[in-house]
Amino acid sequence: MNKSVTVNAKENPIIKYFKDTRAELRKVTWPTREEATNLTVVVLVVTFTMAMILGAVDFLFAQFFRLLVGG
Repeated sequence: MNKSVTVNAKENPIIKYFKDTRAELRKVTWPTREEATNLTVVVLVVTFTMAMILGAVDFLFAQFFRLLVGG
């Protein structure tokens, strides 16, 4: 019997990682500049709003405990 021997040359894992990463990045649908700007504004508005709400809640709790402790 004559069996052909196939040699599996192992690819360097680091090179494979970068090739796979590049292939995945080509599949990405990147947002337009306008979409990116709009989404950035949304994130900033939500962050600012949540900071204000959490600040107000913190202030109210501080006042409540100040009254509770009597300080």
